[in-house]
Amino acid sequence: MKYLFSALLLGNIMFSQSEIPNLEKDSIAKKDSQNELNEVVISGTLKPVRRLESTVPVEVYTPVFFKKNPTASIYEALQNVNGVRPQLNCGICNTGDIHINGLEGPYTSVLIDGMPIVSSLSTVYGLSGIPNSLVERIEIVKGPASSLYGSEAVGGLINIITKNPSNAPLFSADVFTTSWLETNADLGVKFNVKKTTSLLGINYYNYDQTIDNDNDGFTDVTAQNRISVFNKWNFSRNQNRLFTVAVRGMYEDRWGGDVRWEKKYRGGDAIYGESIYTKRGELIGSYQLPTTEKLMLSFSGTAHFQDSRYGTTSYIANQKIGFLQLTWDKKIGKNDLLAGLASRYTYYDDNTPATAILNENNPEKTWLPGIFLQDEITFNDKHKLLLGIRYDYNSIHGNIVTPRFAYKVKFNDNNILRLNAGTGFRVVNLFTEDHAALTGSRKVEIAENLDPEKSINANLNYIKKIYLDNSTFIGIETTAFYTRFSNKIVSDYETDPNKIIYNNIDGYALSQGISCNTDINFTNGLKFILGATYMDVSNVENGIKTRPLLTENFTGTWTVSYKITPINVAIDYTGNVYSPMKLPLLSETDPRNPNSPWYSLQNIQCTYSGWKNFELYAGIKNLLNFTPKRNNPFLISRAQDPFDKNVQYDNNGKVVATADNPYGLTFDTAYVYGPNQGIRGFFGLRYNFY
Repeated sequence: MKYLFSALLLGNIMFSQSEIPNLEKDSIAKKDSQNELNEVVISGTLKPVRRLESTVPVEVYTPVFFKKNPTASIYEALQNVNGVRPQLNCGICNTGDIHINGLEGPYTSVLIDGMPIVSSLSTVYGLSGIPNSLVERIEIVKGPASSLYGSEAVGGLINIITKNPSNAPLFSADVFTTSWLETNADLGVKFNVKKTTSLLGINYYNYDQTIDNDNDGFTDVTAQNRISVFNKWNFSRNQNRLFTVAVRGMYEDRWGGDVRWEKKYRGGDAIYGESIYTKRGELIGSYQLPTTEKLMLSFSGTAHFQDSRYGTTSYIANQKIGFLQLTWDKKIGKNDLLAGLASRYTYYDDNTPATAILNENNPEKTWLPGIFLQDEITFNDKHKLLLGIRYDYNSIHGNIVTPRFAYKVKFNDNNILRLNAGTGFRVVNLFTEDHAALTGSRKVEIAENLDPEKSINANLNYIKKIYLDNSTFIGIETTAFYTRFSNKIVSDYETDPNKIIYNNIDGYALSQGISCNTDINFTNGLKFILGATYMDVSNVENGIKTRPLLTENFTGTWTVSYKITPINVAIDYTGNVYSPMKLPLLSETDPRNPNSPWYSLQNIQCTYSGWKNFELYAGIKNLLNFTPKRNNPFLISRAQDPFDKNVQYDNNGKVVATADNPYGLTFDTAYVYGPNQGIRGFFGLRYNFY
């Protein structure tokens, strides 16, 4: 089994930040900027372009959107983005990944300032500790992005763009706490040193309560102690050429499990606990070469060390990634060209069989050189065509070719149609992507030599703008999407309740559906942001169609905002709703529900901005007090016997039902689909000084 090598990445997007301010100032003068349809985006084509002019549909979310429901991490903040769902994979340690249009986390590329620093090992942990106060915006591309972002981006990408130090406030602070005594603090400081501008950000999060409202003897929410330091530098150069460098360091200590657990029990079989230490360092940089041609050198490096104990199961991993890329940006007549050379080196080592040969440690070391070319052809004001192709050579899996196609028709300023298509390719490291393989509650079995996955992607996007006579604005964006996988790698929880069996699907898999986002802005200060996505995600084997576990058919999101200007108060009501998902049961006698119910997480917040430079906010999260325990006898199977010391088996290895174990179950933590944290209040204060 080999580690996930994506055919990354990227023509650097950071060079374009120096070009954005003038475009943004121009867009502010237009009414469309109020609904963010005319934002400048760069993730679709790696060039700064107004969102409505891009051949690739890009969704933009600014801090204004995320402040409507303040959270302690980017991972949580994405819960109100249509078609994007943070999926908890562990009911004890609360780790998870990001699903886009029903596709699991490994199908989504997560970037910071366009750099491939959030890889498969760190996707679970890399989204924690990014100071929200330093985020300029988040751009989301749903669908194929392979020709620019490599083979991993088969489901889409999330690009977290940090603030340009030159435009940041001199000092910023955002601190909030909840009735569960969670405390989060984001601090930012800007300072100048000669011809350089620096932005320093610090994020600190602490939650150390032991709460067990569902009375199963296990913590409802993982205790966490996390600190992250981010520092970004912009260097002034002749002719306004870009040179920027950013570094981030993060340390986190989290644990969940038996409420009696202490660190002295770590790794032992006396009292069950899941304890994870994470150390992470990142380096990002871009340097525009002093040439007449527009040449950009981009580089990044990460070091990720993880020391985890899941009961008595130990998972210790060390990953290092180095990335270097040179891009050339050139316009020739109607052709807007972008070409790039890239090389990526990955070192990965852990204490599992994934990096062992004949019981001897054998860390994986992989070179991934690549080249890509993109041409955006503007025929006229109404028609644009984008063609792209990327070639990578993976030292383990050989040649990878990922083409891309996009076509945009602008019927008029208020009606735009886009068609995008491409292919994807990825290989998998199960130990870094499926937390259930690590909990110690199930054994991992590889049914065959896993072949790489391949996919074909397409989406059709339509934007409609409507201006009513009373100056009310309505923006509607609808997207139909389709992804077909061959060789898809699936996890089988059902054949054997004590195992997770992995194999390539004997057939194909589909992810298809339609989503719609609607913005409605009234002149009286009332604003609606509504989203809905219908998905048909399925595996097809031998003509039989089945729906994968933890995959919903429908999601809906909403944000309703109203500002009472005379008293400087804003009210925000946010929420989401999910349709039932198939859940992993241990046997036919398992008394837990085989499907999740319809459920909704709703929040309300009031913000007062009557003091200069200050914002005071307070509200309630999870208004309906929903938790997955509702209508279930228990969530964690055999919580009273987490090491299966009292489980009896027959001669075939099947669990025998006894008086102590009437359902014939073993300890299992895989039954999880939503957060186990009930209703809670929150209170916070923001300050910005320019």
